[in-house]
Amino acid sequence: MHAVVAIKQVPDTSNVRINPETGTLIREGVPAIVNPYDAHAVELAVRLKEKFGGKVTVLTMGPPKAAEALVECVEQGADRGILITDRKFAAADTLATSYVLARAIEALHAEEPVDLLLFGKQAIDGDTAQVGPGVATRLEVPLITYAVAVESFDPQARTAVVHRKTERGIEVLQTRLPALLTVEKEIAAIGRAPLPNLIRAAQYTPETWTASQPVAFDPARIGIKGSPTIVGKAYTPPPKKAGGTLSVAELGVQSVVFQALARIESAGVLQN
Repeated sequence: MHAVVAIKQVPDTSNVRINPETGTLIREGVPAIVNPYDAHAVELAVRLKEKFGGKVTVLTMGPPKAAEALVECVEQGADRGILITDRKFAAADTLATSYVLARAIEALHAEEPVDLLLFGKQAIDGDTAQVGPGVATRLEVPLITYAVAVESFDPQARTAVVHRKTERGIEVLQTRLPALLTVEKEIAAIGRAPLPNLIRAAQYTPETWTASQPVAFDPARIGIKGSPTIVGKAYTPPPKKAGGTLSVAELGVQSVVFQALARIESAGVLQN
């Protein structure tokens, strides 16, 4: 079983501020963490490896500092960490990012077939939830979003049964493998890293991939050139104001009106 997990190092949003002049995030002095949803995806992959054997590969696209996040994943039990970093990748939007990750996963699949692709449901700094589905579309593999549980996983039969969260409840889906899941935090609780993992992580240096080695990325599809997204403006919303007040008399009138409308609607007089 070979699971590939895509992660992102993000600023701790509890400490994030926005520059009022530029409308961009102020990242200086803000601690960087593994995107929380991604950490739970890594935990799921490690648990599946412990049950079925195999390996877990974790990859991320980001600046050199993002190697720290990969080391944390090795502490969790990942076997291999790959940092995709190059100034040519800078300013990538979700379209360019999904292209880079998909190409990298294709290269990994050529080395060793991939059975499962895992992403957090979204990154807490962008909240787009677009990269995972974008990669699944490029790779033409089944996609299950907002996964909360894996009921069964059979690498031999090449199938899995996954529970996903919806607005109406929980769906239970069977999928062929390889498949891509974007996961919620409920997918796997993160425990303490065992001592052997801590020792290995302390000595581990992630691999580094660039825009040309070992995979050749199309220069027109990466970084700012491959990113059609334009952010018109980013700003901190103004604080909410206190609501207005209604007198008892006004409330009484409104109550009568609402009751009358409810009776009319129940009688089938009002139609949408």
